[in-house]
Amino acid sequence: MNTPTNSGCSFGPDSSPLLHPSDLAVSSRREFLTRNGIGFGGLSLAALFGLNPFDVEAAANGAPMGPLAPKIAHFPAKAKAVIQIFAGGAPSTVDTWDPKPELVKNDGQKIPGYEGAALGSPFKFEKMGKSGVEVPEIFPQIGKHIDDIAVIRSLFAEIPDHGIAAKMLMTGSTQLPKPSLGSWVVYGLGSVNQNMPGFISLGGDSTFRQCAFLPGIYQGCNVNYDPNASLSTILSNIRSEFSSLDRQRRQIDLASQMNKMHAAQLQKDAQLEARIEAFEIAFKMQTEATDAFDVSKEPQAMRDLYELNPNAGTMARGMGMGGGGRNPVGTKLLVARRLVERGVRFVQVATGGWDTHSDIGNSVANAATSIDGPAGALLQDLKQRGLLDSTLVIWGGEFGRTVTAGGGAGKPGRDHNGKAMVSWMAGGGIKGGQAYGGTDEFGGRATENKMHVHDLHATILALLGFDHTKLIYNYNGRPFRLTDNFGNVVKEIIA
Repeated sequence: MNTPTNSGCSFGPDSSPLLHPSDLAVSSRREFLTRNGIGFGGLSLAALFGLNPFDVEAAANGAPMGPLAPKIAHFPAKAKAVIQIFAGGAPSTVDTWDPKPELVKNDGQKIPGYEGAALGSPFKFEKMGKSGVEVPEIFPQIGKHIDDIAVIRSLFAEIPDHGIAAKMLMTGSTQLPKPSLGSWVVYGLGSVNQNMPGFISLGGDSTFRQCAFLPGIYQGCNVNYDPNASLSTILSNIRSEFSSLDRQRRQIDLASQMNKMHAAQLQKDAQLEARIEAFEIAFKMQTEATDAFDVSKEPQAMRDLYELNPNAGTMARGMGMGGGGRNPVGTKLLVARRLVERGVRFVQVATGGWDTHSDIGNSVANAATSIDGPAGALLQDLKQRGLLDSTLVIWGGEFGRTVTAGGGAGKPGRDHNGKAMVSWMAGGGIKGGQAYGGTDEFGGRATENKMHVHDLHATILALLGFDHTKLIYNYNGRPFRLTDNFGNVVKEIIA
């Protein structure tokens, strides 16, 4: 093997040795990287990026060098980044964004086409904005931005099971392990900031951020963000306790150099190329990620806008937050804005509280209180910074809720219902100030302009500049796409 003229590292009295000579006595490049991986700053990057070192088949179709480099979409589009707010637990449509006076009128009575007694919503709705779209009293802060929002009232899903429906919403599949929406977006667009992952999730199930058969570099990087924890704890897998930045830099350069030599003279190994890319990004993250997650650098007024609960004492029933309480969801959305501002392409924020099987008045109000102020602040902040036009904000859960009473007597709630679910989108090329689609007079079934989850995905990709039928990845001899063989773009909600 020829010795390269520029090895990318140096030995001598002015530098500490990177490797012991015995470390080089290995039979293959794979063995070398396996044995010396712990020398890469102790970054634990396989876990951080969700890379599977044994998934050789998935790596066989790896992307070329620089897989996170910015790419051009199929056609011009306004949206350049996405913030997805997952309302885990499945929000009730008739208590949030689909008012049904007939259901309220028939509260406690048998209604045609449904089993059980009708359960009218305890919440009032008011037309807001110039558009006059109905907004529930539990969302006063989000309602201030209704003219920037397209409410989708006619979504539906086949299987109202939390795990299966959430997997469908995130990956477009109920069974096969397929790439998540965020992974597809970064695969198609790359990332603006090469010092950060293109896809970051703040909590949530691993299925929500999986890259499946896409190269590992497109896996969502999960950060279990806690506003009460120190940054060193939150980003514990980023900053090394054992090696200096200079030493880490030289180690990664050496691995990259050896990888290129092996690829040129023998064969490429897409799996190891993806892993070295992950090492490279995590090395750069040591300074940039710390800054992005440090909300103490924000003015106190901005932190208050996101974190304080302006509805405390009115709709915050049972939250116990009080007038000056801090909302951790708000801090996560503030971090999401900081990440998008720094060029991260897709940020996923997992929220919850919508599994409202009982005590519908309090349970829905509590869930709404946790997101209303933060989401309203996010929309306001993005708009003031000129980022809303280029940032698509998505809110929604995995399915809907029944319009009849469930959960037993006393304080009834709502059970699972996949025939009607609700979502809203704002910014990023959305035609705001409208409610798209509709349900029957009681709100239990989508009837007008029905919109499947595949249609939602097709529309999101269109807002980002993609023809969803052409954003494909060949795996196992078959071309795959997010929408499988389905999906129609809903052009009515695109500006």
